[in-house]
Formats: sequence, C-alpha cells, structure tokens
Amino acid sequence: MKQVAIITGCSSGIGYETSILLAKKGFKTYATMRNTDKGNKLKEVAEKENIDLKIIKLDVTDDHSIKNAINEIVQETSRIDVLVNNAGNNIAGAVEDLSIEEFKEQFETNFFGLIRVTKEVLPIMRRQRKGIIVNLSSIVGKMAIPLNSAYVSSKFAVEGFSESIRYELEDFGIKVILIEPGVIKSNFYENIKMSKNSLTDPKSPYQPITQKIFEAFLPMLQYAFPTKIVADVILEAVTSDNPEIRYAVGDDAKSINEARKKRSDKEFENWVKEGFFEKKGFLR
Repeated sequence: MKQVAIITGCSSGIGYETSILLAKKGFKTYATMRNTDKGNKLKEVAEKENIDLKIIKLDVTDDHSIKNAINEIVQETSRIDVLVNNAGNNIAGAVEDLSIEEFKEQFETNFFGLIRVTKEVLPIMRRQRKGIIVNLSSIVGKMAIPLNSAYVSSKFAVEGFSESIRYELEDFGIKVILIEPGVIKSNFYENIKMSKNSLTDPKSPYQPITQKIFEAFLPMLQYAFPTKIVADVILEAVTSDNPEIRYAVGDDAKSINEARKKRSDKEFENWVKEGFFEKKGFLR
C-alpha cells in the first residue's frame, strides 16, 4: 500500500517541489493550497510525469476548509502517513510599525495554521500508531534578524511547539521533524509583505535601518539555493528509519548554527550586526 503524504502551501516554492518529489518517489501525494487556481502548473507536471498527485483546496487559516480537505483524503485512502506543514508567509517591518492585527495575521498562517492542520491529522496517525509530521521552520526560528519580529517570533513558536509535542506523540509512533532552511530561491521573498506603516510613513524613524537591511539582504539572494534542495532533505527525513530532530538546509543555515555554538549571546549578536550592517554576510 502506498504511503499517503499531505503537503500544505503547494502553489509554489518548497511545497511545489516537495509534492512532485514525494509523488515521484512513490507516495500518494495530496498537494494542498488556498487557491487551487494557482495549481495549474503543478497539475500539468503531474499529468506529464504520470505521478500519483492530487491537488486539493486547503486554507490553513480556515477550520472548515481543513476539515473538508482531511475528510476527503481519509475517505479516499483511510490513512495519512506524512504531513508536511509548509504553508507560510512573511510580514516584515519594525515592531513599532507593525500593528497587532499584522502580528495576528502572521501567526494565523505560520503558527496557528500549522496547529490546526496538525490537530486534524493527529487522531488518524494516533489510531495507526504511525506517522511523520514535518514542520517547516527557518534558520530564523533559532536566531533573530532585524525588521522581522513577527516572522521570527512565529518561527520560534513553531520550534517550541514541535519540540514539545515530540514527547507526547512518541508513544504513538508519531515522529515530529523540523526543517530549517536558510535563504532559498523562491517567490517567498518576492511576496514579503511590509507593514502598512513602513510603506505609508516616509518619516518613520526606522527608514535608515530598513534601507540598510534591504541593501544587505539583496546580495544574499544571489547565493540562495534552489527549493529542490529543501525537498530533497524532506524526502530524506520522511524515509529515514531514525530521522534527526531538525535539519538545517543550506550553507548559510549551517554556518549560522556553527557560529551560534562557538559564541556567547553577546558575541553572536555582534556577529549578526556585522552580517547585516557591515554587509559581511554569514558564510564565514
């Protein structure tokens, strides 16, 4: 019997690549997305490659949408073996410029959306006494960067949530894995949403730092790695008999992890400042 995999946020980027790869490797794959009109390219690839991949509507911020999607999948397959919580976005800006509504919007997708889907899938995996949950975090789930307090805090929350539920799910044969990519080549960055105040207030006291951060960040995109690499790591994790708790993906993510181990909190903070404000980067 084929293993059944569900991936959220598959209209592009990591979700798109992961759904194709898992289907090619023999998983019965359900590629979910909020707007299925954006799934035409994925559907074309699935038909061309003749892979077992189905596109389903699932909005991680809508309980009804999640229940409908999971019910449809279980009716067709009677099981769920792998859940990849990938859907996410980024609302950037200085904390003073971010509204509470924007913070809530960030957490609704990146954190509460992940919890909603996980809670809907868990009873099925628990009855099977088997399952793998892969949560897409980020290297900034373990370190902070300027002007990203909403996004960073949502990913810190994903890290803590994932670590905690590992303890309670282990006895049911359910594994929880964290994936922590660095900078990737994806339209995720093109779709970053700036806080409304950042866009509408040219006199914001944070304009100088905002300019510095963007100037430092753009060169990093030149060295970004393709989303296929993240998909490869996810495949490795879900097919391993003894997967790691977390996987850092990309040279920058691995470099940051090593730097964090070698430095005190204050030294690491200074290192991050150098990377952004003095444009020294993180691959050193």
